[in-house]
Amino acid sequence: MATVTNPVPEQARPLFPRLMDKHGRAITDLRISITDRCNYKCVYCRTGNQGAIYAELPLAEYLRMARVFAGLGIEKVRITGGEPLLRHDVVEFVGQLSRVRTLEGEPLDLAITTNGHLLAELAQPLKQAGLRRVTVSMDAVDAQRFSRITRVPNGFEAVQAGIRAAKRAGLDPVKINCVLLRGFNDDQIVEFARFAREESVVVRFIEFMPLEEDRVWSPEIVVTLDEIVKAISAWKPLVELPHAPSETARRYTFADGIGEIGIIAPVSHPFCGHCSRVRVTSDGKIRTCLFSVFDHDLAGVMRRSSDQQMAEYIRGVINKKEARHHIGEPGFQAPSRTMVHIGG
Repeated sequence: MATVTNPVPEQARPLFPRLMDKHGRAITDLRISITDRCNYKCVYCRTGNQGAIYAELPLAEYLRMARVFAGLGIEKVRITGGEPLLRHDVVEFVGQLSRVRTLEGEPLDLAITTNGHLLAELAQPLKQAGLRRVTVSMDAVDAQRFSRITRVPNGFEAVQAGIRAAKRAGLDPVKINCVLLRGFNDDQIVEFARFAREESVVVRFIEFMPLEEDRVWSPEIVVTLDEIVKAISAWKPLVELPHAPSETARRYTFADGIGEIGIIAPVSHPFCGHCSRVRVTSDGKIRTCLFSVFDHDLAGVMRRSSDQQMAEYIRGVINKKEARHHIGEPGFQAPSRTMVHIGG
C-alpha cells in the first residue's frame, strides 16, 4: 500500500447531500472487500475448484473510496473478503481508516469479518491500529466437523485461538457467524449456544441464502429463525433483546443473562425495508444489494474523476438501490456474483 502520511485525524469533507435511496433509507454502512482470495473452501460458499476470480486494488484506492463515502454520511466500515487478513498490509490499512472522521467528527466504526485462521497473531495489532470489532465465520464447534466444512485440516484450533486473542485484545463484542444447512450442521445449534455462554462471545446463526458457487440452494435446506429459537429454547429459555430497525440480527439472551444469540433471517424474516448498507467488491464495483444483478464500476470512475465527481456517481448508484430481494419467489434471478466474490 502506498504510504499516506496522516498524523492527525481527517475530518470528512462534506459531499452533501447525505446518501439516501429512493425508498427513503439512509445509507450509513459500507462494506469493502479487499481481496477475492480465501484460504478456506467452505462447502456452502465455494465449489472447491474455483479460486479468486476478481482483481484486488491497492489498499490506497479503497482508502480513497472510504473517504468519499464518509463525506456522504457513511459512519460504519466493515472490511471483508475473501479473507481480508491475507492482505499483508491490512493492519496499516486499518490504521489509515481509523484516522478518517465522519461528518460529525467521530471516528468511523471499524470492523472486520474473517475466518479467523490468521487472527491470533493479528488481533492485537489490529486493535492498536484502530479496529473496534471482529466477526469470525465459524460453522462448527468440533474439529472434525469444522475440517469437513472448510476442507482445511487442523483449522479449528487456529480459529479458536484467534477468537480468544480477539477477546484479549478488547475487540468486543466478538461475534461468531454460523451459516446453518439442514442435514449438515443443524445438529450444532445447541452446541453453538453452549459455546456462546462458555466463551463469552455472541453467536449469530445465519439462514442459508442462494449465494454459493454450486447454486444448489433450495428452501428445504434453510434452517429458519423460528426453528433455531425453538431448538435453543428446548435446552435453555431465551429472552428477546431490543434491536435497532437497521440491525440485521434478532438478538436474544438466556433467562439467566449469560450469553447472547443473534439470528440473521433474510429468508424467513426479511429486513430489506431498513437496509442501510452498500458494498464495494475487491475489484472496486459498487453493489447495492447482495442480490444485485448489476455491478457499478466505482474504481473506473475514481481513476478519472475528482472526489466530488465520485460522490455524484455514488449518489446516482444509490438511487437505484433495490427495494428488496426476491428469494424463493417465482422468477427469482440469482445475483451476478456469489457471496465470496461480493464480500460478506
